[in-house]
Formats: sequence, C-alpha cells, structure tokens
Amino acid sequence: MIDLSGRVAIVTGAGGGLGREHALLLARHGAKVLVNDLGGSLKGEGHSTTRAEQVVAEIVKQGGEAIANGASVTDAAAVGQMVDAVLSRWGRVDILVNNAGILRDKTFSKMSWEEFRLIVDVHLMGAFHCTKAVWEHMKQQSYGRIVMTTSSSGLYGNFGQSNYSAAKLGLVGLMQTLGLEGVKYNIRVNCLAPTAGTRMLDGLMMQSTLEALQPASVSPGLLALVSESAPNRAILCAGAGSFERAYITLTRGVHVGLHDRAADEVLGRWAGISDRAGEIVPEAGSAQGQIELEKAGFGSVTGVGS
Repeated sequence: MIDLSGRVAIVTGAGGGLGREHALLLARHGAKVLVNDLGGSLKGEGHSTTRAEQVVAEIVKQGGEAIANGASVTDAAAVGQMVDAVLSRWGRVDILVNNAGILRDKTFSKMSWEEFRLIVDVHLMGAFHCTKAVWEHMKQQSYGRIVMTTSSSGLYGNFGQSNYSAAKLGLVGLMQTLGLEGVKYNIRVNCLAPTAGTRMLDGLMMQSTLEALQPASVSPGLLALVSESAPNRAILCAGAGSFERAYITLTRGVHVGLHDRAADEVLGRWAGISDRAGEIVPEAGSAQGQIELEKAGFGSVTGVGS
C-alpha cells in the first residue's frame, strides 16, 4: 500500500469533485493536507471557504490532519501566503496537486478576449503560481511530487473550448520541462487527464453516465503519481476506473530539402510524413532537430533544439 505518512500535500480546487476526492484519499494514506478552494461558481464567481472547511472536517473526522485555505490561484501573493502557512504549520511541502479550474465555454467566434484570458489565468498561470511557490523548497529538501491537471480537450481538442484546450495543453508543456529540470532534485512532475462526473459535466451527460464517472475512480491514479515510486513526465488518463497513458510522438518523416517546389513536395509526400511506423517519444525537444539534421545527411548531431 502507498504510504504517505509524514508527507504534506497541497490540493487546489479541493472543495468538491475531483479535488475533494484527491484530498480525502491522500489523507487516508497518511498525508497532511492543505485543502485549497476559492469557493466560487463554476465560472469563478464568488468566494467562500465553506467548501474547503467541509472537506477539512471530513478529513479530521476520519482521523487525518488538514487545514483550509481560500486563496485564488490567480493571486501569486495569496498563493505565497498559502505555502508559507503550510511551512509554518508542518515544516515542509512534498506534494502539490494543481487541480483548480473553471469553465467559460463558447465557440471561438463568440469568445471574448477576457473569457480566453481568464481560463488561461486560472488553469495555466494558477498552476505556475502554485508550482513556483513550492519549487525552491522542494529543491532544498530534494523531494517533490507535482501533478498538473490536464484534459483530453487540451490533448485532442473539444468544440467550444479553445480557451480551456489551450490552457490544458500548456500545462503539458510546463510539466515536460519541469520534469527535466527537477530530476536531479528528486522532483517528479506528471499530468493527470481525468474524465469525471463533476459539476463541469452537469447537464451534458445522462445521470447514469455521470454516476459511472465518479471522481473517486480517478483519484487512485493521482495517488500513484504522487507516491515515492511515481513516474516522471507521464500523461495519465483516467475515468470510470480505467487508466491509459497519452504520448506526444514524432514520426520519422521524410527529407524534402530546400528548392522551389519544396512546399508542393510536402503536400505530395504527406502520407510519408504522417506514417507512424517507427515514431518515437522524444526525451526532449532537441530530438526534432537531431532527426531533421540526420535525414539531411549531417549524421548524428546533439544539442539542437528550437
């Protein structure tokens, strides 16, 4: 059994749905938990610590230890104070679960600048603020487990969610680089892409479907990603008790060269460019340049990136 005794976790957006289940499960496995929740609506309107306090009460009733926090993840100063409160209370932060999120769904034609920016601020910049606030501490203690909550909408797109999709795929890029930078400090960073019957899906699915997609069926995946044996730089998809792994791959492609009809040749050889035989999962972004130069006849080249 995964044992989190002595570990301290921060879970954002933990007043209900997935975050609540994450916090409860972490506590049941021995972690002390800061339950963060703005307490607003699905659109991010309003503020109350009531929901966070209710989850804390559940954890305490089960014999665990937890504190509530109502900071907005968009407020870097408030997030810093949140982390300071954890350090003052328990002396360390081992686990960060970036789960806070809201929705402002509209087609791109109807979406305002403010609606796009708000979603990026909450999901992507919110995760940045929280991660930045714990990063140096985790480096100093040579231990950290961080999970970004991404989405299949970011990985594959979803009608009416250009803002949400952009923010969620941005979290994957953040995870990839932080996973590389954190290796020597024993900080492992992963993404969780959940399918869960939370209030984000109210009215969009039949009740029987929502019941099958209960948030509790996702949280075991989260627990695995914050354990001592956690992987690094993985995108774990989870829903209804099933788990899959998503990859960002690179095909072997073809070499076209530089000439007047290069663009026409790109279109003419599209099937070869798209052929997935021999595709790879690059260890870092520099792999693209290395492969391209090798195909161009330069042999093995290292240290190339964009």
